[in-house]
Amino acid sequence: MERHERAVARIRQGHVDLLFIGDSITQGWEEDGRQVWNAFYQRRHAANLGYNGDQTDNVLWRLQNGELDGITPKLAVVMIGTNNATMREDPPEYTAAGIQAILTTLRTRLPGTKILLLAIFPRGLTNDDLFRRVNEAVNERLPAFADQRRVFFLNLNRRFLDGQGGLSAEIMSDALHPSALGYRIWAEGIEDMVKRLMEE
Repeated sequence: MERHERAVARIRQGHVDLLFIGDSITQGWEEDGRQVWNAFYQRRHAANLGYNGDQTDNVLWRLQNGELDGITPKLAVVMIGTNNATMREDPPEYTAAGIQAILTTLRTRLPGTKILLLAIFPRGLTNDDLFRRVNEAVNERLPAFADQRRVFFLNLNRRFLDGQGGLSAEIMSDALHPSALGYRIWAEGIEDMVKRLMEE
């Protein structure tokens, strides 16, 4: 709630052109990703709505309780769902439904905002990791949510992996959260679409 209150206070200041919405991976822009954030997003008047531990229902609550009030961002970048697989062991179709509900909320509350929906990032050291396989099953459902007018889908996951599907500690030290290099890969991977969708 303390972080939510700070986020609402930031939103009330206005002048938000870009939102990042997600869990601890998104919150990490303020930690290991700070230098990359400053280089790519500070000038774009971005706000970070990433919260450690959040699942899809937590995001929904936040969006319905002040974090979208009074702003008209050009773009919202959404990446959520990995905690659904671990904390509650949701089946992929439940997580996908939660993501769809978030998109519906954004489209309703922010009718002028474009949405860049990202595939859930890879986790675990190899392709055989159970939670990675659950997340991939969610990711398979996500392209259907993109209408290419308001909602766009992008899967960056190959950028993080080696040729055998391995996830190195250099990119994600705990096989889940990006390092500084991981955040640079993320930023560079979405930059073309961010530029286009924000119509810079």
